[in-house]
Amino acid sequence: MKQEDCIFCKIASGEMNSITILENSEFKVMLDRFPATRGHVLIIPKEHVESIFEMEPEKAGRLFQLATQIAQVMKKELDMEGMNVLQNNGSCAGQTVFHFHLHLIPRYKEDEVTFKWKATEPTEEELLMIGNRIAAAL
Repeated sequence: MKQEDCIFCKIASGEMNSITILENSEFKVMLDRFPATRGHVLIIPKEHVESIFEMEPEKAGRLFQLATQIAQVMKKELDMEGMNVLQNNGSCAGQTVFHFHLHLIPRYKEDEVTFKWKATEPTEEELLMIGNRIAAAL
């Protein structure tokens, strides 16, 4: 389902242009218009899905299979040294376009991209409690 005011829905439907690398019935793979590094790619579902919390697990699996294929080709073609795979969900996590999108960000030795946070130091008891809670809900 398309959201009228969503830029990625407009791109997916062809109303807005993109540098499309690959497109199938479910996904569009395109260059990021405002890249962090040379060759920065976005993968979007054509159907409007706001975040990972609404994504069907089967569809997410197909998206990540596609991401793996694209990443392997990028590594061969772009002479990159590494890659960040990034996906933000919710405003507090840095999501600014509320249509699921996966970033494949090539990394080069002298680039200026950073992803840093201050590590916390939970106790073993806290880790066990959180792990048990998630495991029990599965």
